[in-house]
Amino acid sequence: MQTLRVIESALLVASEPLDIERLLRLLPDGTSRDDVRQALDELTLECAGRALELAQVAGGYRYQVRTQYAAPVAQLLAERAPRYSRATLETLAIIAYRQPVTRADIEQIRGVSLSGGLLKTLLDRGWVRVVGHREVPGRPAVFGTTKAFLDYFGLRSLAQLPDLADLSDPALVELQLDMLPPPEAAHET
Repeated sequence: MQTLRVIESALLVASEPLDIERLLRLLPDGTSRDDVRQALDELTLECAGRALELAQVAGGYRYQVRTQYAAPVAQLLAERAPRYSRATLETLAIIAYRQPVTRADIEQIRGVSLSGGLLKTLLDRGWVRVVGHREVPGRPAVFGTTKAFLDYFGLRSLAQLPDLADLSDPALVELQLDMLPPPEAAHET
């Protein structure tokens, strides 16, 4: 029972998702990975029917507000959700679906040049990182998404992204974006 409550406490105060290894370091020696998994399963069951849920994302586990309750409580959070331009979201989508990609690849797909700050915004946000350099003249940087990207959007892996065919209809894209929890709701409690 103590293992369960230590894990619960850690998840409540953590500012980022916690993986099993990190949780193990908080517990007494002799605690196994299976003990941690069992405690996580019990905490998930305890959340059934509550406004909070224990979610598994790429970076580990975190408590978050269930989607259906996110909108009413979002106004309580001090930080206003940043609005991203269509160009930023298009660029992020290209990186997520086509990674690894270079700036030139992104410009070719979008059909326009990227502004200087667009990639910087995604890099600063921690959603994108340089994963290498292409072996061509100039050795351009190659970009890919990060665990922070997956965590922010509540994904365990890129396989959970919607199919590209579903994104061809702008109305469907807007509907899918509206179904995402607001950024504040995805943050840990």
